[in-house]
Amino acid sequence: MRATTVIAAVCTLAATSPLRAQSLLYRSPNLSGDWVVDPGVVQFNFLHRFNVSPGPARFFTNFPTFTFATGLGRGLGVAYRFATRAQEVPGGSSNNESELLVRWRFLGGPEGGEGFAAAITPAYNFKAGSVDGELAADYTRGPVTVQGAVRELGQAFGASRAQTALAGGLVVRLSQYFAVSGDYAKLLGGDTLATWSAGIQVQIPGSQHTFALEVSNVASNTLQGSSRGLNQFGTVKRLYGFEFTIPLHLSRFKAWFHPGGGLETGANGPAAASVVVAALHFGSDTVRVAAGQIVRWINRDPLDHSVTFEVDGPASGPIPAKGSYAVRFDRPGTYPYHCTPHPFMKGVVIVQ
Repeated sequence: MRATTVIAAVCTLAATSPLRAQSLLYRSPNLSGDWVVDPGVVQFNFLHRFNVSPGPARFFTNFPTFTFATGLGRGLGVAYRFATRAQEVPGGSSNNESELLVRWRFLGGPEGGEGFAAAITPAYNFKAGSVDGELAADYTRGPVTVQGAVRELGQAFGASRAQTALAGGLVVRLSQYFAVSGDYAKLLGGDTLATWSAGIQVQIPGSQHTFALEVSNVASNTLQGSSRGLNQFGTVKRLYGFEFTIPLHLSRFKAWFHPGGGLETGANGPAAASVVVAALHFGSDTVRVAAGQIVRWINRDPLDHSVTFEVDGPASGPIPAKGSYAVRFDRPGTYPYHCTPHPFMKGVVIVQ
């Protein structure tokens, strides 16, 4: 089966790319792309789509998809998706659909970083009894991200043969808080309905969450569900809805077990440079220090931030309001970093 080659590729390659959190401002509604969750974070995404039948009945039909994901380290992440109203599978007794997947982001920098990024995703669809896979890539330049994906569905919608789907998407960020996007996908071969979507994405100010308003003809957001448009449920051809992302940083709960801890984390000692974090911005985009010196980040915002380095260096975890984080840099070099909950916040430390 062709889809098994996807799993073989993951098992035979080693990853060194750093992990990133997810923001809806960098992907279209039906393409999850190459996002991989940071270790120590549990990501919960709630996608709710619905249809209202014509009058006089005005019957309301829900199409939700729930996603739970976390990072494993070294560029790997795992996720589970569950949809309660998926498309029919021959011989199936339930509309429920579930999918377990592993994702490896093997190319590219942080989510939203300039240039190319790519990931490979093997998955198992329990409803179809199918081993599936996806190779996804995107290219970001300024406010624009172009997405593409090739999917191999081992037993597409419960059939006995494999099918390939091609998908593409576009995201345009109008500001650091708003984006518009759309995507299109089609199974190759056979008389199947192509999928499409359009969305308006929002970064909620003062929080770690993103929100999207969407319209699509996709019932479930699994690899299979995002590859074939609605062709059942009577006259339902278009769904409206929203998606909401909730990253849960496990380190936030350490106070349950270690109450009374201080607000300062990281290295101890006087700082050669300080970076004030306020108004969703690192006050000093570039900091220069000598080897052996300390840089301290001070959070003046009313919400948590983080200092997550792109290549080397410890991750701070959430820095609470009025908290601080310090790092001693022992080796000369350039250390770019970002805020995991707010990936548009970026900075760099140059050690001379």
